[in-house]
Amino acid sequence: MKNFEAKVFSNLLLFALSATIAGAQIAEKKVLTLAGARRVISAAEAEAKKLNAPGGVIAVVDDGGNLMALERLDATFSAGANISIGKARTAVMFKKPTRFFEELINASGKGRTVMTAVKDFTPLIGGIPIMADDQIVGGVGVSGAASAQQDEELAIAGAAAAKEFGMKATASMSAPSVTYFDKNQVTAAFAKGSVLLDGNDNRNYMVHASRRDGPGMAEVHVKDTDIIYVLDGRTTFVTGGKVIEGKNIAADEIRGSSIEGGETRTIAKGDVIVVPNGVPHWFKDVPGPFTYYVVKVR
Repeated sequence: MKNFEAKVFSNLLLFALSATIAGAQIAEKKVLTLAGARRVISAAEAEAKKLNAPGGVIAVVDDGGNLMALERLDATFSAGANISIGKARTAVMFKKPTRFFEELINASGKGRTVMTAVKDFTPLIGGIPIMADDQIVGGVGVSGAASAQQDEELAIAGAAAAKEFGMKATASMSAPSVTYFDKNQVTAAFAKGSVLLDGNDNRNYMVHASRRDGPGMAEVHVKDTDIIYVLDGRTTFVTGGKVIEGKNIAADEIRGSSIEGGETRTIAKGDVIVVPNGVPHWFKDVPGPFTYYVVKVR
């Protein structure tokens, strides 16, 4: 038995050493997320408004030059889309702002016009590499603003925004980003009951603007913990016990007609209650409109 245990331990040790050596040969790489690409576009749009730019197309590509996101502002000529993508790809492929190439080609006496024959090469001002920890993770290109200078200013603003968030290391979670809903959006969400923030972009949380006008079914969330804050109204709330006639309505979601046993309490405006994952709960009695935030954490 001792020899068997020693052999198992030796194999585990060898496996751990092999994993360590393999890990040492792999460098961590930053990646631009879709949320980051959208942030780049949002920041460039904000800069366009600040400069009163009449239009523009903003394109974001990853570190391989593949298009991730594109936004065409009003009053922008149609060719601007292809040009902005070309600028973004050129900035990534050559690891330089595209201003460098336009000025090089236009320079008196030493213009390198032969460079224009390079495939997928757009040597026009308005392309900027997107950097993270001295790594190029993508590029942003802008075309169709009032001038080449404004194209570049919008692209610079977008690239700068990506440094703040929207990056992730490979095999790791996305960096967190700020999400804002104004009061009109929130009011509209509570009027019908809807999801404010879903679980996209590898989030382990969601935010629901929930509304009930009557009792509901008994619920069990196998993986999600509910953090409930009552905004208005009151309800008889049952937690624990046994779900009657419980059925799976979706992956990791169970619904039933009621709960047998459990703890009954009244929750009302201003109350907070946390229901851990796997715990049955039931809005048993809702005498009037009942609105509440739910933060779901997985």
